[in-house]
Amino acid sequence: MTDNQITQILTYLLIFMIFILFVLVVVFIYVKIRDNKKKKAELITENENGTPVTSNTATRGYNKQSISKFMEFDKVEDNMIVQKNSSRYLMVIECQGVNYDLMSEMEQTAVEEGFIQFLNALRFPIQIYVQTRTVNLEDSITNYNRRVNEVEGTLRRAEAEYEANRQSGLFSKEEIKAQFYELTKIRNLYEYGKDIIYNTQQMSLNKNVLNKQYYIITSYYPSELGNTNFDKEELKNIAFSELYTRCQSIIGSLTASGVNGKILDSNSLVELLYMAYNRDEAEVFGLEKALTAEYDELYSTAPEVLDKKIAALDREIEAKAVLKAEDVVEKVRTARERKLEERKVKMDDIIDEMAKIIIQENEAYLGKEIVRESIDELTGSRVKRKIAKEKAEEEEEKANEQKEKAKKTRRRTTKTA
Repeated sequence: MTDNQITQILTYLLIFMIFILFVLVVVFIYVKIRDNKKKKAELITENENGTPVTSNTATRGYNKQSISKFMEFDKVEDNMIVQKNSSRYLMVIECQGVNYDLMSEMEQTAVEEGFIQFLNALRFPIQIYVQTRTVNLEDSITNYNRRVNEVEGTLRRAEAEYEANRQSGLFSKEEIKAQFYELTKIRNLYEYGKDIIYNTQQMSLNKNVLNKQYYIITSYYPSELGNTNFDKEELKNIAFSELYTRCQSIIGSLTASGVNGKILDSNSLVELLYMAYNRDEAEVFGLEKALTAEYDELYSTAPEVLDKKIAALDREIEAKAVLKAEDVVEKVRTARERKLEERKVKMDDIIDEMAKIIIQENEAYLGKEIVRESIDELTGSRVKRKIAKEKAEEEEEKANEQKEKAKKTRRRTTKTA
């Protein structure tokens, strides 16, 4: 084969390989685009309201529903909220919060881990509802006034009795003294009650005194039973039994987080719904004059336990890094100071060396004899200093040995004594 034929064959092979490579790139791009479209189609879903839910919510399992679905009801009966013509029943648990901010970091982590265990143990859907209410102190003030009036009446009677007994002369000094002691206790109680009323009235002037109420809502659908011939009364009893069992399970699981709960009765459910429906008017037309919530929300989230552990670990790493940096800086500083001290100690020798160099450089002006004698003088001074330094070090070493011997002697004396 000639050179031209070989060149043509190689050219054809190169063109063929380039074509194959181009086809593979096109196929790869097409597959990538198709996979991306498929993933987007799978990640975007529709919730009950028709609003899109991204993959984050789908992955975490959150199904945030509108609060209106909880608020729409037909009636309240047997500690349950009946919805959609008895096709759905709700039961509500009121939870008492814990002083989370006052806990140590380990206690807070334990509470969060307990709450995670509670969520992992759930086998049915729940809603978390937080309602913030303005604290109503009117009932407290009325109750305080009634009790203080009773104490005032007791005080007036005790004062009259004490004066009559003191003026009658029929009682001894010890008895009069005991009566005066009891009268003083009643008077102090009366004054304390008036102070409480005054302070409570001042607090009632502040409309920003708020209180949060926490609720867990669980639901039951009679359709879960399948095709049955139960009537409405039987379905209601089944729903009550199932919801009561679920609520007791939730209350028991929450104890791991230190949270106490109770099932709301019908009157409490009516109050809860009234507060939710009548925010602005509840202060004037409230159910038993209870003030409405400032806002409500379905979910209250907190940082994950692992994130908090990572943050605590980061703080520990930062603290240790600061300590290590301080140690390194101190070591470097000590080394530099030691170098400075060594330079101070050798300062005389350095001066002699520089003087020797200066003398030698000026030998032409000074003469060889003067230069030699001057260098001998500098050398003699250095030898004398070296001998004096060695002698001082020997004396210091002997002094340290004597101190060690004296310490050992004192220890032996102390042991013998």
